[in-house]
Amino acid sequence: VKTEIQMRNFEASIPVGFFTYPISQAADITAFKATTVPVGEDQLPMLEQTKEIVRKFNSVYGETLVEPEILLPDNEACQRLPGTDGKAKMSKSLNNCIYLSDEPDFVKQKVFSMFTDPTHIRVEDPGKLEGNTVFTYLDAFCRPEYFEEFLPDYRNLDELKEHYKRGGLGDMKVKRFLNSVLQAELEPIRKRRKEYQKNIPYVYEILKKGSEKAESVAAETLREVKGAMKINYFEDQELINAQAERFREG
Repeated sequence: VKTEIQMRNFEASIPVGFFTYPISQAADITAFKATTVPVGEDQLPMLEQTKEIVRKFNSVYGETLVEPEILLPDNEACQRLPGTDGKAKMSKSLNNCIYLSDEPDFVKQKVFSMFTDPTHIRVEDPGKLEGNTVFTYLDAFCRPEYFEEFLPDYRNLDELKEHYKRGGLGDMKVKRFLNSVLQAELEPIRKRRKEYQKNIPYVYEILKKGSEKAESVAAETLREVKGAMKINYFEDQELINAQAERFREG
């Protein structure tokens, strides 16, 4: 949130949405009593806020909500992918994302325009890996078998990195390899997406059933929350009886 505020120059006047969004996210998590939430590194403050809200609520009203655990990717590079332009945050509004729905040519175009090492001007120049978006994406998505398939000159990513660091390896060669890697990763997703596109009514049916199930679970959580807070006026038989007795005595 702090990064977003700086990026949008909201320091002088912060919209209320930036304060209410973490609360809304906490509601999304606690409504379904999520025990584990997979997130990226940038979502850690949001999850910590959720845990804090749960602890406070439970300390006041009794054990009602579930405190979720945070699950980060094992692969450190996947914990926070930079935008294709090298900026720390990948954002739709910044137009620096690669989408699961992108067609092959569009992915290739984005990869070829990726930020690398600005000091790596000539092929023979030594290159830096730090802040180099192309290598960050390779760290995240490259598999050992992709070298045999797409870049047999190298045995693994470490060899590729060493060559780049000492010079003699051009950015475009690395980008072409990354493009092949991403295309291989995205192709099964594209294929499945196109299958679903052939039957849109079925997609809506899936969404409808999921929504109905979600509404049922969230409603039960809300019922428990109202009970814990003693504001379940229409279900609190003890309260109803007490009020009835009061008016009888009056």
